[in-house]
Amino acid sequence: MASSPTKNTVMYYPWHHFVLFPAAFILAAYGVRRYVDVAGNDSEDSRLWFTVAALAVVGLGVLLMLRQHYALTLQDRIIRLELRQQYFEATGQSLRPLEGQLTLPQILSLRFAGDAELPALVQAAIREKLSAKDIQARIQDFHFDHMRV
Repeated sequence: MASSPTKNTVMYYPWHHFVLFPAAFILAAYGVRRYVDVAGNDSEDSRLWFTVAALAVVGLGVLLMLRQHYALTLQDRIIRLELRQQYFEATGQSLRPLEGQLTLPQILSLRFAGDAELPALVQAAIREKLSAKDIQARIQDFHFDHMRV
């Protein structure tokens, strides 16, 4: 019997969590340790270990920022799905034929609109090529999103 994921289920991406991140952490720690041993010497070893440590620390930072990128990409996909559902509930029609004419910033702004004004705002955004800021300025029934990462 397969178990369903629960609220507390932790998902791992093996390459990120068990290979890249530990390797970058070990390399950064080792590079910093070795540089500290030779710091102050104007030698090739000093420059080499400084370079290794700096690159490893930057790489570690990139891997940490990658987690944020994953979360934001997933949220953008969820917002797109929520907007499709909201548009369908408001109009009885699919948003998919119109989606290709909307930019991601427009879609992200349209999510703040209430059901009554959403269809007209979608049409205006397409027809007038409204910016995200312009869309938000036209929203009368603003629904805040406090769950964005």
